Amino acid sequence: MTIRSLIVGCGGYLPERSLSNDELAAAYGLETSDEWIVERTGIRRRHLAAADETASTMGAAAARRALERAGVDASEVGLIVVATATPDSAFPSTAVRIQALLGNTSGFGFDVSAACAGFVYALNVADTFIRSGQVKTALVIGSEVFSRIMDWSDRGTCVLFGDGAGAVVLKAGEGQGTADDRGILSSHLHSDGRHGEILLVDGGAGSNGKPGQLRMTGKEVFRHAVSKLAAVVDEALAANGLSHADVRWLVPHQANRRIIDAMGKKLKLPPERVVVTVDRHANTSAASIPLALAEAVNDGRVQPGDLVAMEAIGGGLTWGATLARF
Repeated sequence: MTIRSLIVGCGGYLPERSLSNDELAAAYGLETSDEWIVERTGIRRRHLAAADETASTMGAAAARRALERAGVDASEVGLIVVATATPDSAFPSTAVRIQALLGNTSGFGFDVSAACAGFVYALNVADTFIRSGQVKTALVIGSEVFSRIMDWSDRGTCVLFGDGAGAVVLKAGEGQGTADDRGILSSHLHSDGRHGEILLVDGGAGSNGKPGQLRMTGKEVFRHAVSKLAAVVDEALAANGLSHADVRWLVPHQANRRIIDAMGKKLKLPPERVVVTVDRHANTSAASIPLALAEAVNDGRVQPGDLVAMEAIGGGLTWGATLARF
């Protein structure tokens, strides 16, 4: 028998404040329009955190919902891995802050920094701990407050991002070691630091001693995105002896509708089998995949036996894909 990490519960959290493109433009004095934003990105709305909301408070809210769906008490969690580029502080980690908010005292936790690809990275880390037998139950959380690192005068980037959190509960299960097993089949991670300057935060918790804001060369990021994402999904499928036809659902990083549509076409999936939330959430970075997954699982679209492909690319550059069977 083979140990598998089963995804047994999913939860999401979005701040109450939701702004349309026109409302955002008016609030921050941006010279842009709903038509321009929708045409280029597919984004119509985004949620922005309240002053008292942080990556830890939002992540804890998403985690509670995931635990409730899983029927798991917080005391059972042995590991919390949080993917975030916007932690509450340099340390303590957002993961241990969430651990305290959940009342868990028996596990351990830490953060993973891989920008928009962070959730796929974190999922792989937790899966590895479970497969090794070191933990039996894990929480994997993506939580971001990108509104705190936006340059609100840069209309080319500030319209793209939103705040939110998503979480999944993993539990150790058994399988036969085949692609028909339930649970995470495999994750495939990559990075290439030569392209770090095309998407970065130019300060913050690092050693350069200045506040940081997000900077992005959009055309360059787009150029890398589709080819790298298509290649890593194919890598994951090949590693498990699977083909495009085996994928029931694509749950992509919600960065840009054009990238999402291109990936759906690469996998020969009809639009209704690609989970899309970018129109309502914008790009919530490491939170985007677990938020989209929670929506699709909890509304009944994802059914037992379905093969789900998750993929993301982010600053670093970092990118990766995970295959999971529900």
